Amino acid sequence: MPFSPSRLVRTIMTSVTQETAPALAAAAGLTQKRVPIPSRGVDYRGKIVLAPMVRSGELPSRLLALHYGADLVWGPETVDRAMIGTTRRINSRTGCVEWTRVPTNNVKKEMFDESVIYRVDPVREAGRHIFQIGTSDPTRAVECAKLVAADVSGIDVNAGCPKPFSTHAGMGAALLRTPDKLVSILEALVAEIKPAFDIGISVKIRLLETPAETETLVRRLCATGITGLTIHCRTTPMRPRERAIRGQLRMVAGICHDYGVACVMNGDVEGRDHGLELMAEYGTDGAMIATCAEKNGSCFRAKADGGLATWEEAVAKYMRFAMEVENKFHNTKFMLTQMVPGKSPKYKELTPCKSYGKLVEVLGLTELEEMARKTDELMKLVTVEGSSGNDKSKVAETAGDEKKKNKNNLTNDVQQENLKRKRGDGDEEAEKQQPPPSTRINVSEAVEAAAVEQQSSQPVAAAVAAS
Repeated sequence: MPFSPSRLVRTIMTSVTQETAPALAAAAGLTQKRVPIPSRGVDYRGKIVLAPMVRSGELPSRLLALHYGADLVWGPETVDRAMIGTTRRINSRTGCVEWTRVPTNNVKKEMFDESVIYRVDPVREAGRHIFQIGTSDPTRAVECAKLVAADVSGIDVNAGCPKPFSTHAGMGAALLRTPDKLVSILEALVAEIKPAFDIGISVKIRLLETPAETETLVRRLCATGITGLTIHCRTTPMRPRERAIRGQLRMVAGICHDYGVACVMNGDVEGRDHGLELMAEYGTDGAMIATCAEKNGSCFRAKADGGLATWEEAVAKYMRFAMEVENKFHNTKFMLTQMVPGKSPKYKELTPCKSYGKLVEVLGLTELEEMARKTDELMKLVTVEGSSGNDKSKVAETAGDEKKKNKNNLTNDVQQENLKRKRGDGDEEAEKQQPPPSTRINVSEAVEAAAVEQQSSQPVAAAVAAS
């Protein structure tokens, strides 16, 4: 039987670990030269990492992944225009580095005067955080990278996101159709960021329509001086529910190794053990986890170390991390809807929650009640009356009451004007027939009062009608 490197590796899979995987791949002839890794940068080889995910890749999610054993964590794709113009500051309460800016959409926020665009934990993420840029322009990419490069361990360019918010501006997967632009972005970052901040530059792409097209693109990208390339084993039109295509992985990994670039695979990786198996089978240097990490960050823990934790355990740790770093409430609530099983009774109970206090109450996390209370006070999530401090429905209700008040005043003004006109025409009985202001009936109020009375007397009928 002819010698097969991949078969050799598979026969000793029981000994595959984070430390042995690169050595096994090298022994099988699957790695070649290496691009030098800058002193402040990180080598992607032998790593099981958290994927960049919008909403699901915020700081609490990254801390959860690191807690359970992730080797590196990618932050969510952050558009260059959003970062440019921000102010870097240290949050004295959390110790986190935050990039903030004043909102420009004319929306008055009760919670903070500034919006936090990006947040990094300089202690717990030290040496393990990769910042991903959403960009379509070399100059903006460099300007954005300069803002964060001193606080992260690598800069990654998103060239694979298929969502319209990214592609409509020529970013994400749209860069796969403009390879010259993508190459120019990487070259600019390698030339200006890599030497100035001593960190590596990498890129994340998807498969193209044919293996030949993928090969051509990968060769061009590897020639730019990047230290790592992540290949998502799906084409741009494919969605997560469609099975990943791994037929081109060996080819992509081989090209990367020819240039000394680390190759990380992404797509349907279920956990640490599974990732190590795939690395050995296809010759990639690392594996990136997305969907499974979104559901339960403990997927980064090896089976030998305890394996997958219960969702209750993962949620409890996530909630603590979220409050420690003052995570935006709506993001925390979103993540809970991903982590709590839909069949659990608690899933539906999360829907009306508008504060951290209510979340920990629903989840039964009594040990976090005091922490939740302080967080709610800080973030103004609960008013004196107990309602949500930044509840949009409450704001809308207040605005509606003010509008109604103005309308009522206008109605009374019109009535007064009509009275004056009638008096001018000699209608002396008009004033006698006009009730005093305190007893005048406003038609809109009367109709509304009747509706409320009818609804209160017939709650079932009202509920059916509302549905």
